[in-house]
Amino acid sequence: MLSKDLVELIQQIRKNGSEDNRIEIKKAAGGCPKIYDTLSSFSNQSGGGIIIFGIDQDNDFDLCGVYDADDLQKNIVSMCKQMTPVVRPVCTVATIDDKVFVSAEIQEIDMFEKPCFYTGAGRLKGSYIRVGDSDEHMTEYEIYSYEAFRKKIQDEIRVESRAEIEDIDTDSFAYYLTQLRRTKPQQGNLATEKVMKLQGFSDGQKPTLAGVMMFAEYPQAFYPQLCITAVSVQGYEIGDLGDLSQRFDDNERIEGTIPQMLEEALGFVRRNIKVRTIIDSATGKREDKPEYPIVALREVILNALIHRDYSIHTDLSPVTIRIFKNRIEVENPGGLYGRMTIDELGKTIADTRNPFIAKAMEVIGETENRFSGIPIIRRLMAEYHLPEPLFESRRGVFKVTLFNHQESTEKTNENSLDNQILEFCSVWRTRAELKERFSHLTSSYLMSYFVNPLVAQGRIELRYPEKPRSKKQEYKTV
Repeated sequence: MLSKDLVELIQQIRKNGSEDNRIEIKKAAGGCPKIYDTLSSFSNQSGGGIIIFGIDQDNDFDLCGVYDADDLQKNIVSMCKQMTPVVRPVCTVATIDDKVFVSAEIQEIDMFEKPCFYTGAGRLKGSYIRVGDSDEHMTEYEIYSYEAFRKKIQDEIRVESRAEIEDIDTDSFAYYLTQLRRTKPQQGNLATEKVMKLQGFSDGQKPTLAGVMMFAEYPQAFYPQLCITAVSVQGYEIGDLGDLSQRFDDNERIEGTIPQMLEEALGFVRRNIKVRTIIDSATGKREDKPEYPIVALREVILNALIHRDYSIHTDLSPVTIRIFKNRIEVENPGGLYGRMTIDELGKTIADTRNPFIAKAMEVIGETENRFSGIPIIRRLMAEYHLPEPLFESRRGVFKVTLFNHQESTEKTNENSLDNQILEFCSVWRTRAELKERFSHLTSSYLMSYFVNPLVAQGRIELRYPEKPRSKKQEYKTV
């Protein structure tokens, strides 16, 4: 970063009156503050982040400057050396009105070195993740996720001690074996016990999770929460009531093997989405067209079942399907696996979290296992003239949202984001409460493009109008 870029960034921060997930502000007027938690969170975050010293956030983002730029940089480097692995900051110095400011750019570390943590606190207590504009302790599961990738731990083939081989030697397995012999005879013609072991369905004596979830007559006898919970509501959020004051139009717990859950989940979706009847003007033939492309929905649910996390940390977490008036959300435990990022989804070959389950689904014809799912979803949504699908990965959860025509055409309906903010601010709300309620948006985006414009329009009032950027500021609908 050049000095002029730092000056522009500081001016933008002061204008917005907020930090965000890539910017951390420190006062540093009387000495160097401790930054171990931010060094950790930025190093672990995709794209890293920037720490800016010399802004007093508690005093209306006053540009106070730093105590001594040279000594500050030495202290920054010293703290970076106390991280595991060592962090290599890039520092920049700039001057505004004779006051000196320092920035430290922190690069994301390699996936195989994560999590980065403060050595003095240890891996469990010293690892942080960026959530909005704050640094939060990583959970034990989040730390495990990095280690599972680095050590190539395969949770899908962990042994289920309560199950027996006969529990997975079912008609479903017989069908799988028939398909395997047809497509891969060199593998399928081996002894059944050897096939089970080589394909990851048993360790030779006991079934694995993959074997149970693919072939057992009732997998949820062993893993009660490895299922799908599906709900359909009349409104735009959970809690909105229907015309008859019902909380849900439909509510189902979907169980069975992975292939069975896939088909039942599609059945649930089909009966809870709208279908339009179209008459072809040329042929006069009638065609029923669902509001979402069914094949795209199938890919979304299939990906959630195949690529979810099957570790002991998520045994109590089902896949969820939520159908709202303007969208469908499908959420599964386990964020993006390995080196994949949201921007790379569907563009590069991904690391596979559960290769044995993915291969088994390919053998029985449920998936091609060619990393084509995301491109298919995007293409079909475009063919339906629907908005781009939204992919999100945060804190051990991956979520896909598909929007319908209502979302793309009704820009100002009664449940738009502006109106959600106005409703939420019917009582005094702090900036922290707003960030928590609308956590799917970065804090700077929320404040700059929604809250501040509502203030300018006179639709929201400030408790402290004389200090609009105060950290203690509160907001209330007029």
